[in-house]
Amino acid sequence: MPSAADLEWWKNSTVYQILTATFKDSNGDGVGDIPGIISKLDYIQSLGMDAIWLCPMYDGPQVDLGYDVSDYQNVYPPYGTLTDMENLIKECHDRKMRIMLDLVISHTSNQHPWFLESKSSKDNAKRDWYIWRPAKHDEDGNRIPPNNWKSVFGEESAWEWDPSTEEYYLHFFTKEQPDLNWEREETRKALFENAIVFWLEKGVDAFRLDAANMYSKPEGLVDAPVTNEGEAYQPATQLCCNGPRIHEYLLEVREVFERYGAVSAGEIPFTCGREEVLPYVSGEGKQLDVVFQFDVVGVGMGGGRKYDVEPRDWTLPDLKSAFSLVQDTLKNSDAWTAIFLESHDQGRSISRFGNDKPEHRVVSGKLLSMMLATLSGTLFVYQGQELGMVNVPDDFPVEEMEDPESGLYYKFIQERSGEDQDEMARAARAVRYLSRFNARMPMAWDGNAEHAGFSSVEPQTKLHPMSGEINVAWQEGDSDSVLSFWKRMLQLRKEHAEVLVHGEFVPLHLDHPSLFVYLKQKEDHKVLVVLNFSEEENADWTDTLDGEFDLDKEDSELLISNLGKDGLNYEVLRPLEGRVYCGK
Repeated sequence: MPSAADLEWWKNSTVYQILTATFKDSNGDGVGDIPGIISKLDYIQSLGMDAIWLCPMYDGPQVDLGYDVSDYQNVYPPYGTLTDMENLIKECHDRKMRIMLDLVISHTSNQHPWFLESKSSKDNAKRDWYIWRPAKHDEDGNRIPPNNWKSVFGEESAWEWDPSTEEYYLHFFTKEQPDLNWEREETRKALFENAIVFWLEKGVDAFRLDAANMYSKPEGLVDAPVTNEGEAYQPATQLCCNGPRIHEYLLEVREVFERYGAVSAGEIPFTCGREEVLPYVSGEGKQLDVVFQFDVVGVGMGGGRKYDVEPRDWTLPDLKSAFSLVQDTLKNSDAWTAIFLESHDQGRSISRFGNDKPEHRVVSGKLLSMMLATLSGTLFVYQGQELGMVNVPDDFPVEEMEDPESGLYYKFIQERSGEDQDEMARAARAVRYLSRFNARMPMAWDGNAEHAGFSSVEPQTKLHPMSGEINVAWQEGDSDSVLSFWKRMLQLRKEHAEVLVHGEFVPLHLDHPSLFVYLKQKEDHKVLVVLNFSEEENADWTDTLDGEFDLDKEDSELLISNLGKDGLNYEVLRPLEGRVYCGK
């Protein structure tokens, strides 16, 4: 049986991520809202979810869909009110479900009162709550930014000039999202009270920390290494992730959490391998309960620029190696990791890692759910993932994909190439493949209802063209749907939690080009997972077992196949078939 420590709720839970704006509109204004979420809690619970994670619902201009906060203690009016949030917390708890909020404290909106004060004058008491620097000048005397750092979004400088006080402020994301200065203790205390304690007092159970490893900046704000030759601004993520005081700052955050028994799940981008990851989440000095590692969702992204890729430019061994790195975090440690393939920041997983051809989309969605539900860690499922939602089609207009990140990239390619048609077509393919917009389209509840049951009016964000085909109502009535299979897999995960959630991950034949085969084992319990990512049959898959798992034993049992047991041949894996066997 799992130890007492392993029975902590956040380890055994599956968490359902919700983007309020596109989940469910309750009042007919075309925007999702908190009452809409409350109306669907029974649906979420019916999936087998134990908690919800709510993307930022705080008040703000919505330049980046809520990740630009102007008031941590109020709700964006189209989403509802504080009372609505209090009701949501209560309704979750009444169902024995937990609630996690997004915590955005690396930066604020440029409309936050703190920033408005900070930019009002160089002498303002909050001036150094943000990161301001005077201009530099080139050889010709022209004003230039303080260093060569590039914004994460687009190709422009991470510094924005403020003519009123004649200095630059730092913004790693959009210019409307100025970075906070965590060096200032007064700033940190104000953040803790306003953004964390306020919500913990209302009963929130956990936070997902956005950009959790980006609070500490390098001393001297030195130039980033030149990785893009001939360009003025260079990626600085390696400098500004895992900065010199980051562990000190996160320990302070943890102290606040511990006073309330709250759980912290932090994303740590550009942090790879056990040596970098474990200090965040393991040992006496650990700062986070769960870490979001990006090895897996980074597969198929460009090295220098995320969108400098052709779709599906990766191999299955690449994906398997990435999963092995993440699972390796748990080996012989007290660390804990998040298992996920989708979020508000990712394209849809079937289109990225599965097979979204019409004839394969459903079975491929089941294959991916089988993989995710059998890996160790806390499982996170993003809205619509349980339906097998896919990316936008190849003819979807890129100009209608509302996402600052991919939109700025497309504009950059347009300007750099002089609107070269081949370059623009390549950029469009990459944007449709990786853009965050794919995950930010409205949830489809009923294919027979107007606007797919999301709203009684035209949604402010375009519906997916396949909403009439991929929706909740149709799949709830189909025992062979992706939705029904997700329910079965989550139930299986609970029934075999000791080995599926907490067991050791043992990959077999990582170099196999089309099969992903691994054991999950704990003490004398073993589960074998075999996944065929090919459109072809495989008749020699048992050769990958190397004697690690004996299918001939009487006590071996086929727990589930995504193609069902009818017509099953133990010797032959069908195209895109996955199986889970239990043995000892």
